[in-house]
Amino acid sequence: MGEHPTYVKLSEEKLIPKSAILSLLRTYNCYHEGKNFQLRTREEDEALILEGLLNIYWGLRRPIRLQMYDDNERFRLNRNDGSGLEKQLSGESNNNAAGTDGGPASGDMCRREEEDSPQLLRTRSDASFMRVQRRSKTHTARDLQRLRTHRFSINGHFYNHKTSVFTPAYGSVTNVRVNSAMTTGQVLNLLLQKFRVENKCEEFVLYMVHESGERTRLKDGEYPLVARVLCGPCEKISKILITEADVGEEVTYDVAQYIKFEIPVLDSFVEKLKEEEEREINKLTKKYSALKNMIQHQLEDRI
Repeated sequence: MGEHPTYVKLSEEKLIPKSAILSLLRTYNCYHEGKNFQLRTREEDEALILEGLLNIYWGLRRPIRLQMYDDNERFRLNRNDGSGLEKQLSGESNNNAAGTDGGPASGDMCRREEEDSPQLLRTRSDASFMRVQRRSKTHTARDLQRLRTHRFSINGHFYNHKTSVFTPAYGSVTNVRVNSAMTTGQVLNLLLQKFRVENKCEEFVLYMVHESGERTRLKDGEYPLVARVLCGPCEKISKILITEADVGEEVTYDVAQYIKFEIPVLDSFVEKLKEEEEREINKLTKKYSALKNMIQHQLEDRI
């Protein structure tokens, strides 16, 4: 009995043979040799699954909202004695610093923590009026109340409530650990959960942006990691960009060819296209006028 062929899904309708994807994967991993972006493979239910880190570039034009409190934070303030909360805060601080000050850890774990650490670079306008102050080791009851009300944690990084709404620096890059069975919507959800973003997933879309200017939207049923492998490993040639759903638009390859031209050159192209259009209109008008006259003569002869 012959073996069943193994496929990788590009979308719900399109499958890619295992041999083709493995050939592309070898090139992809060779490009990232010695880095943390090499992809691993496994087979599940006769399907080849790719796993690894996926770079996503921020292309947002409007601010995003971050959660005011981390899911793991629990504040309990006793009006008479704030020592319990102070111990909890110091315990959380020690846990957050465990990756740098803690006990022995393997090199792979250190690299994984580094690659999975969130990177939300602020635009200058969002943080230009904010002052970063060193936290005191001791807190009064009032300080603890202020911390409980006005501060929150995102993966160990503390933000003031006044800066919980901001715009990530355009073109900055982050990454998420995904697999080839995760759809565009699932990847978006994972990215938003990583940074505790309150905005809904439906507010954002992913685009594959090419060096030529071509922009192709990754539909909800597509698989971004597979699309990344198909486009090649070099992010100077193509990269995945997150934008607002109502701002971005697709740019076809034909249109992208003209984007880098100067306005006067584009105007001359438009004029030539108009002239060509007029010639075609005149040609068709003469053709069908002649056919009309011929039909009318035939009708007159029969009458």
